[in-house]
Amino acid sequence: MPPLTRLDENLTRVRDRIGRSEAASGRAAGSVTLIAVTKRTPAEFAAHLAGIGQLDLGENYPQELWTKAAELAGLPGIRWHAIGHLQTNKLKKTLPLVTMIHAVDSLKLLAEIAAGMASANRLERVCLQVNMSGEASKHGWSAETIRADADRIREIIARSGVPVTGLMTMAALGTDAETARPAFAALRELRDRLTQETGLKLTDLSMGMSGDFEAAIAEGATHVRVGSLLFEGMNPS
Repeated sequence: MPPLTRLDENLTRVRDRIGRSEAASGRAAGSVTLIAVTKRTPAEFAAHLAGIGQLDLGENYPQELWTKAAELAGLPGIRWHAIGHLQTNKLKKTLPLVTMIHAVDSLKLLAEIAAGMASANRLERVCLQVNMSGEASKHGWSAETIRADADRIREIIARSGVPVTGLMTMAALGTDAETARPAFAALRELRDRLTQETGLKLTDLSMGMSGDFEAAIAEGATHVRVGSLLFEGMNPS
């Protein structure tokens, strides 16, 4: 089977599963945005996805995002998502390219984004990363520290207009859909509490990946980040 045909079929399967999960959760069709994670795949694959209507593309590594964005600059409508850890020294070149940043993991990074908003002409959404699993290997606030920093976060947003629209998390390593679900439920509850306490309109929940996105949708995910399922059975070389 030609690789790009396989990509078509994989995308259809993932979209169908998202649709079924939306329906099972009483969610409106199309309420969940699929981010196709194209890290470590050829730009040809990203271009093909865009050509068949999958315009939300996610990259973990800034340098790879820069390269693909340049190679695909002639394709209209692509919405690039920065979904991995973003160092402040990579921010200046990243901000003009992205529609959404999913992993703002500190006050320092949020303040740097605020300082660079003049160049962020495509940026529509920002999520604050919360380490719900408590793993040392993961970045982000804890549920306690983000509440402690809430006033400072609100001040930065009010001063700069950074479009903070929600929260993001990743399930613990080694979990499956069922064992990951409590972390997703906890993020939703934290989002609701922060909304009540701060008045911020935190409508987005970026959570769920290839192995657990259906559980995330059941717990309120608005954005799911899927990579390996889309490229299953494909040779990226």
